[in-house]
Amino acid sequence: MFSFNKYLFLISILLFIGCKTTKSIKTNTVQKLKNNTLSGNFTTLYEGINDTTFVKLINFSNDFVLDMKYATQNNFLKQKVYACEECYLRLKTIKYLIAANTEFQKKGYRIKLFDCYRPLDVQKKMWELVPNADYVADPKNGSIHNRGGAVDISIVNSKGKELDMGTSFDFFGPEASHKYQGLSSKIKKNRIYLKEVMLRNNFKSYDSEWWHYNLSESTKDKLANFQWNCN
Repeated sequence: MFSFNKYLFLISILLFIGCKTTKSIKTNTVQKLKNNTLSGNFTTLYEGINDTTFVKLINFSNDFVLDMKYATQNNFLKQKVYACEECYLRLKTIKYLIAANTEFQKKGYRIKLFDCYRPLDVQKKMWELVPNADYVADPKNGSIHNRGGAVDISIVNSKGKELDMGTSFDFFGPEASHKYQGLSSKIKKNRIYLKEVMLRNNFKSYDSEWWHYNLSESTKDKLANFQWNCN
């Protein structure tokens, strides 16, 4: 009887610790919410986080390749406009993006990200340089990037090499369009593959840019202008 009671006592202790740990994780998650933005360096749970909350992609998945062009000078602005290389999006966008990436991974590919959420002030700088709505959204109306519902992407193979899409990211010309026909069959196939997977996972393409995809339910989300913490 003594051994059995001792066993029950140990089980009770373990259950208590488990409940306390779960409560601590949820409390920690809530404490890190500020200005409708979730930050930090821990893997969070979907539970308890509103779908419209801005979150950091790396907190939910490490299966993406980040090449955030605006955190470097390698972009059409020729200047670094992001303090550091981070991908923030609304939680609902991240859920579907992970689903799309999972589909690519089954074929040996992964999504490479060039841009995610973009502060409205950066959008204004872009418009000053390229005031053409075919390529840059007018900041008066804002971009889906400013709403946390758009991504600029390509895909890489198992060795990290980008599939040939015919032009570079942010190429301002007809060759970047989904409708452009003066491409090799291989490039057309790569673009179609990228587009088909993204469309199956609740994203919409943008005709003049093969790399740009908007989450279907993102057009009514509010514009944002917060700058993320790089610490």
